[in-house]
Amino acid sequence: MHVNCSQGHHRPPIDELLSRVESKYALVIFASKRARQINDYYADLHEGSLFDNVGPLVDSTIDDKPLSVALHEINEDKLVARPLDE
Repeated sequence: MHVNCSQGHHRPPIDELLSRVESKYALVIFASKRARQINDYYADLHEGSLFDNVGPLVDSTIDDKPLSVALHEINEDKLVARPLDE
């Protein structure tokens, strides 16, 4: 099932996302860490500091949820997951 995001994108299919990581658990950890970075980026942007965090690597708006942006980045191979034991 695909659900439209605010910018007209579809959420990436779970099968495609899982092909880029070791497990569902790894996907959750990877996407949540990246979503935190995106959230911190927008907080820094609001405070006028842009040096600590990297913003979205895919087209997005401020209204897009950080987790959705992170999943799109993973699906578009903008990010590569390292094995969990590294």
